[in-house]
Amino acid sequence: MKFDTLTENYEFKRGYARGKSAVSPLLVTYAFKKRFGGVKVGITTAKKIGNAVKRNRARRVIREAYRGLAPFVAGKYDIIFVARGKTPYVKTQAVEKVMRQHLRQLIPGFNEGK
Repeated sequence: MKFDTLTENYEFKRGYARGKSAVSPLLVTYAFKKRFGGVKVGITTAKKIGNAVKRNRARRVIREAYRGLAPFVAGKYDIIFVARGKTPYVKTQAVEKVMRQHLRQLIPGFNEGK
């Protein structure tokens, strides 16, 4: 499933500055409620995570974890996921579990039907 992504620097800056956040050792999540449009997602991995292989793995794990939760996110939000140091070393299910907790906490309309 394809989903809209954040591409512009100002979108990320707005999410960091005005969005709500949730933090765990695997992932940091920012959610910013917009007035228009649908849900857009951005993934950030800093060089602190490791070399290019580790950063790419962290992005893949986060993207795959979100893919399962995307249909349950309702509303108009920009969501930014920031990889942490442990992210490239864990399985997708662990990141999905943390992501589910963060989305429940940050997005009032999040309901995964469970």
